[in-house]
Amino acid sequence: MNSQKISENSLIENARETLRIEAQALRDAEKRIGPSFLQAVETIYHLRGKLIVTGIGKSGLVGAKIAATLASTGTSSFFLHPSEALHGDLGMIGPEDGLLAISYSGESEELSNILPHVRRFGVPLLAMTADKKSTLALYAETVLDISVEREACPLGAAPTASTTLTMAMGDALAVALMKKRNFKKEDFASFHPGGSLGRRLFVKVEDLMRTEGLPIVEADTPLKEAIVVMSEGKLGNVLVTREGALEGIMSDGDLRRALMREDFDLERPVLDYATRNPRAVEESGLLASDALAIIEASKVQVLPILDEARKIRGVIHLHDLVSAGIKSENV
Repeated sequence: MNSQKISENSLIENARETLRIEAQALRDAEKRIGPSFLQAVETIYHLRGKLIVTGIGKSGLVGAKIAATLASTGTSSFFLHPSEALHGDLGMIGPEDGLLAISYSGESEELSNILPHVRRFGVPLLAMTADKKSTLALYAETVLDISVEREACPLGAAPTASTTLTMAMGDALAVALMKKRNFKKEDFASFHPGGSLGRRLFVKVEDLMRTEGLPIVEADTPLKEAIVVMSEGKLGNVLVTREGALEGIMSDGDLRRALMREDFDLERPVLDYATRNPRAVEESGLLASDALAIIEASKVQVLPILDEARKIRGVIHLHDLVSAGIKSENV
């Protein structure tokens, strides 16, 4: 392999051309979406078992990703390598399952070898291929066309535009099935409890809020005493109540602003310097990500959680959310 000096502008243009070719492949495929796609969605939707995805080489790698996406969005699915299937793993296919086989040419030897056995099981067979007359297409009940005008590879050898299209077609199936199942973000969260998305969609305020040792003072408490409670509470805020109901919050910022007032007096009631009617919520079942959105929009650090009588049930602090890995929707 001989190296040659290539200008940076040439490399940039090559990259842009790659993206243009692959984008065009997606636009062309968009126009072909129709009855066969709907049939594939219906077949998968009505499976009582799992959708098994198979393919060899690059198609297999893409197939594994498609299976993972389907599994995480409500469609029970897993990837089966065709070579392993020939050596015993065909037993993983049950009578209520379906098979999605991927091969651009439709003639992959390893894949073609298992097709007669799959037919013997009598399970639905879906295909992603570029050749509607291929062996794979002839065995399949439904064929999704993944043909591309050309690959982005300058040699026309490495799968590029075709693998991009195949992956996108898998995404299209997953999204359509989510729509058909009315799959909500709460459902998604139940499949991703440990990841950042799961934490954002699944963890609730009641899982993180502080309920003990809260810095709470009555409205007529002298400011100097409230400052002591604020320091001991380690929230950077003190919650001000009247007969147990939240009346206000005094933050570090409120205290600094109070120091600038001509009428500043440590003996005056803390409520005189607090922010009255602060932002608070009455839902401990609120998603932690939604609480973070409220905190960010209100530009505060502490969000009180109240009951119907505005009594304090707990507080959620910005630092608690960040430490738990909760991220806002726009991150």
